[in-house]
Amino acid sequence: MTRTARARSLLWTAVVAVLLVLGMDGIALGHGRGESTPPTTPRAAADTTATTATAATAAAAASSGCGRAPTLTSGTHTIQSGGRNRSFILRIPDGYDRDRPYRLVFGFHWLGGTSTDVATGRTVDTGTWAYYGLQRLADESAVFVAPQGLDNGWANTGGRDTAFVDDMIRRIEADLCVDQEQRFALGFSYGGAMSYSLACSRATVFRAVAVQSAGVLSGCDDGTRPIAYFGVHGLRDSVLGISGGRAMRDRFVGNNGCTPQNPPEPAQGSLSHRITAYSGCSADHPVVWAAFDEGHIAAPQDGAPGDSGSRTWLPAEIWKFFSQFDTSDPGPDPEPEPEPEPEPATCRVTATVNAWNTGLTSSITITNTGTTAIEGWSLALTLPDGQTITSGWNAQYSPASGRVTARNVSYNATIAPGASVDIGFQATHTGDTAQPGSYALNGTACAAAGGSRS
Repeated sequence: MTRTARARSLLWTAVVAVLLVLGMDGIALGHGRGESTPPTTPRAAADTTATTATAATAAAAASSGCGRAPTLTSGTHTIQSGGRNRSFILRIPDGYDRDRPYRLVFGFHWLGGTSTDVATGRTVDTGTWAYYGLQRLADESAVFVAPQGLDNGWANTGGRDTAFVDDMIRRIEADLCVDQEQRFALGFSYGGAMSYSLACSRATVFRAVAVQSAGVLSGCDDGTRPIAYFGVHGLRDSVLGISGGRAMRDRFVGNNGCTPQNPPEPAQGSLSHRITAYSGCSADHPVVWAAFDEGHIAAPQDGAPGDSGSRTWLPAEIWKFFSQFDTSDPGPDPEPEPEPEPEPATCRVTATVNAWNTGLTSSITITNTGTTAIEGWSLALTLPDGQTITSGWNAQYSPASGRVTARNVSYNATIAPGASVDIGFQATHTGDTAQPGSYALNGTACAAAGGSRS
């Protein structure tokens, strides 16, 4: 199936979701009324019981599965929930450490989609877009879950899907080491609706949600508690209109005590996006709104229409939002050991720049022209004045401007002799769209092989 066909498939399934809602005189499907008891979380306990023992709170964040030899493995699992067999795909980090509490991230599929679609990213870009593009950014720091909805949707009738989430959490956390302060949910369209429903009914269970191009299709029980909320919607969404997304956002602007505003949004026809972080929000309950100039799509890109797994700016923004709540850092080592210096490398770099208005993308290919494998790499490059990186792929970038270093991620640390690694970034510019001025791999200057601009 071509990407265009896949995009049409996504659009059609979402249209069906809207028709279902309209067919019920506008009443949101599955307004949850289940009696499921939510899983415990240290923050939920803190709502009713004051604590002064920081160490005790940190210990409580570790699930009962910590320290145990796991029986769960990556793959598809089936559990009983509400008298039904329900399934989910689990992805456990490579090199799993049973004594390290991991993040727990739920990715919900759209109407007509499947857990496999989410777990593989195959409807946009296999692998690159797995778990909405977050798996590659997590760098083995998270356990990922892709639940399968009944009838390939999330009607949440009688709260059945909320209860399913509760049951999955209990099953996973009894077996795996999870930081109970680091549970997250995201999804597109109907999957976003389910994430929104969890924000309403499980605000003390989940740390944050990301709601992509959704409507109130899965209900909103309670809906009065604060939770960190990232909302994103397309200006030209003709399936689930952006006005609904704004209203969903504003519920949590109010719950979180943020200062109300009408955030700026991009002009129609600009094929760009605007991101606004609200001010005045209560501690640990930020609200971020991202509007983009496109329709009902899941992986928007700047400067071009349609989905793109490699060029979309959205996964990096969501991961930045989720990872700001990291509780696993024990603090600086009083006597840190210096990191070993990577060995010098012989290399060639080719770059292609695609620029528009005030934005650009730079696609970079690093080739090992030496005779030995490179184990661990960092590429130093100099950006022209006025260019600032906003997101990237297949590498970690720091700082965002000037002399920038791109470091390997876990899955591309090795470059065999004669082999290449493709990385890239998206940036803003003030007029100069030239390629970086120089490159050095592990401290050794690389030959620049031309490249192009478009």
